[in-house]
Amino acid sequence: MAIVSSTRSVEAPLLEDGTVDGTVDHKGCPARRSISGGWRSASFIIAVEVAERFAYYGISSNLITYLTGPLGQSTATAAENVNAWSGTATLLPLLGAFLADAYLGRYPTIIISSLIYILGLGLLTLSAMLTSLSNSDCQNTNNITSCSTPKILVFSFNFSLYLVAIGQGGHKPCVQAFGADQFDGNDPKESIAKSSFFNWWYFTLSVGVNLSLVIIVYIQDNLSWALGFGILCIVMLVALLVFLLGTKTYRYSVKVNEGNPFTRIGQVFVLAVKNRHNAPSATVPEEVLQTLHQQSSEQFKFLNKALLAQDGSSEDWKACSVNDVEEAKALLRLIPIWSTCLMYAIVFAQASTFFTKQGATMDRKLAAGLTIPAASLQLFIGVSILVFIPLYDRVFVPIARTLTQKPAGITMLQRIGTGMFLSAVSMVIAALVEMKRLKIAQEYGLVDNPSATIPMSVWWLVPQYVFFGLADVFTIVGLQEFFYDQVPNELRSVGLSLYLSVLGVGSFLSSFLVTVIDKVSGGDGRDSWFDSNLNRAHLDYFYWLLAALSTVGLAAFLYFSKSFVYSIGRSSYN
Repeated sequence: MAIVSSTRSVEAPLLEDGTVDGTVDHKGCPARRSISGGWRSASFIIAVEVAERFAYYGISSNLITYLTGPLGQSTATAAENVNAWSGTATLLPLLGAFLADAYLGRYPTIIISSLIYILGLGLLTLSAMLTSLSNSDCQNTNNITSCSTPKILVFSFNFSLYLVAIGQGGHKPCVQAFGADQFDGNDPKESIAKSSFFNWWYFTLSVGVNLSLVIIVYIQDNLSWALGFGILCIVMLVALLVFLLGTKTYRYSVKVNEGNPFTRIGQVFVLAVKNRHNAPSATVPEEVLQTLHQQSSEQFKFLNKALLAQDGSSEDWKACSVNDVEEAKALLRLIPIWSTCLMYAIVFAQASTFFTKQGATMDRKLAAGLTIPAASLQLFIGVSILVFIPLYDRVFVPIARTLTQKPAGITMLQRIGTGMFLSAVSMVIAALVEMKRLKIAQEYGLVDNPSATIPMSVWWLVPQYVFFGLADVFTIVGLQEFFYDQVPNELRSVGLSLYLSVLGVGSFLSSFLVTVIDKVSGGDGRDSWFDSNLNRAHLDYFYWLLAALSTVGLAAFLYFSKSFVYSIGRSSYN
């Protein structure tokens, strides 16, 4: 959908004529406050995200079970493949966000990526059906060599899986940014609503995640993998139709600055390098330097030289505007925060891999004839999120607001840091529980019987899942709001993709750690930390290592947070 550019100022909403500056409606006319945006429009977009998370977790939460089951991979290999796919799926939003913010726009990108998503899910369903038929033929033959899954089916499954990742790459950053765009941050009432939007956004998508963990995982484990994937495909198709129903109510952001935002900001770095030997104070007007000082530009002062022409003359000092320079500095400020959050992302990757394999070895009976699937244990993360987000938004924030006089109660960085601490605690708990599980396996003589159920209730795993969920309430929601708020307005999709890229790089780092540790610990005939027989493995060692690394990451995060300057967005965070 093509949106006509507007040259109107976005500094304040025009309350007198009922329009919101910087936005238009589906016809390209200035968006009227009374009939567009707000929670009404956001509800359509939230519904789409609930469906997308339902579909994504219907794949990711139980993927390791499919890989070690129908596809016959080892535990370590399957964990590496899950982390690789998860990492790709959370890095591709960088590309999707770039295309959306630079060329396509968020609304068209959501539609295109949804269609790719649906195609991937359809092919995934077909691949699972063919694999099931192949395995059925294998069980009816005495030829052992024919029992491995044909390579063409493995390829088709991986192709479908990564097609879903591509669809998610365009869908994920744009949907949330588009949802936040429905609230005017310059209007007092809508600004408060926007802050709550990020909390309730995560709350509702957790509903989708929980439904997937209960319904889809049960269907996959007990009925049919193909049926489980097929339901996900149908749900995403319905979600796209729901999104289209809200088209006439949405507010669409328009470009205020001319040109590609990436080109403008990139030019700042290029000119700063070219003019590195010139003195800006001698060639840039004094009022400009004063403006820069007022806009917290003491950091990265070398970028001020982008205000000069390449030859140092003052004739063309507007080659880069003050705003362009400030936006470039804002992006640089994000790098230390982004990098120090990677350890949190490595811990985040464990819930869908080793936590699931842990649970599969334990007593999961809830009642006679009712056994909870191992992957459904992640439901406890979602439940804790559903419990803690309302408490955070309705109880914690008002109390903190009274104490700190900040509209959001605490700063975004304080929120992120709190979650990082809680994730380290979850690893300590996970290590202690795994130590007990291994001890019980030894006491009952089950060390060399990996298929046996350890006489230890699966409820022992609940605390580590609950702490995971509580950490998400602080860190994940905090990262979403932080990267949306602290990037230039025209790069909001990119901002959210940066938050996702933290999780993506963390998944790859987790996969790298697993690969290295598996080779080192499993050498010379020793049992690897990630041995397929978890009773001989040492996941507890791995969890202790992650707890230690998390502590180091938190210390680095706190160091850089102290000097961070909130230069864009709500002044209440300064």
